Amino acid sequence: MSNERIQPAGPSGVGDHSFGAYYYAHCCGRPYGRTDEWMAFFGGLADRIVESIGPSRVLDAGCALGLLVEALRDRRVEAFGIDLSSYAISQIHENVRPYCRHGSIVDEFTERYDLVVCIEVLEHMVAPDAEAAVANICRHTDDVLFSSTPFDHSEPTHVNVHPPEHWAELFARHDFCRDTDYDASFVTTWAMRFRRRRDPVHRVIRGYERRYWDLASAARDSRDYATKLQQQVEQLEAQLAALPGQLRDLQETQLRLAQAQDRIFHMERSFFWKLRTRWVRAKKLVGMRGD
Repeated sequence: MSNERIQPAGPSGVGDHSFGAYYYAHCCGRPYGRTDEWMAFFGGLADRIVESIGPSRVLDAGCALGLLVEALRDRRVEAFGIDLSSYAISQIHENVRPYCRHGSIVDEFTERYDLVVCIEVLEHMVAPDAEAAVANICRHTDDVLFSSTPFDHSEPTHVNVHPPEHWAELFARHDFCRDTDYDASFVTTWAMRFRRRRDPVHRVIRGYERRYWDLASAARDSRDYATKLQQQVEQLEAQLAALPGQLRDLQETQLRLAQAQDRIFHMERSFFWKLRTRWVRAKKLVGMRGD
């Protein structure tokens, strides 16, 4: 999933050549291709997009091998793709190849879309091109499903990694705000849905504050629960620390009981005990006759 302006590699060294066969085999976490695992992943994404957004016309900006385009078209969505990698475009299945093209998401799109999907793309682009790509996307849709890793700096082509608020600010410059009621975590845990702002600012702020309050309340409840669990753990550890001493006391008690039982056993079988038992019986018998 890569895209960048079609031009010779700049100072970052990132360009079309960076996203060849080696990249897709080794730099996507696991080998990227038309495997059952990847097809199932993009099939799941397509299902969620259709169910929760319901677009008729979609652009996958940075479509790579066109797997999402294919999955959406299988679900009767008019989907298209664009990607910088000539290698990736050459690997697209023949059924969807007519709907995917080699190009840069910086260059002006010629059509509008109900939804633009941009998954793990902008971190591969130098900052000026990423900003231009955001502007281009916003000019051609009112709805964006977006994801860009906030922490993977180790990948050599990740030249523009930022936390989510960076991208939120870029989209906000074009009157796009995060849909705080939409859960985009089916894409990645940091994914977001941006929509063109049509409400006045005070309503947008109300939505953000509502979401902030929910998250802050959940965080407080989690801390309180964690504190209670820690107290319970401390109590259990104290009880556990006392167990060796309690076990020794129990063992000593059991030993004394066994010794006492052994003495009683031998005493009951001694001549003195037998004689005493007969004397007690005789005494009871004499007492009974006296009555």
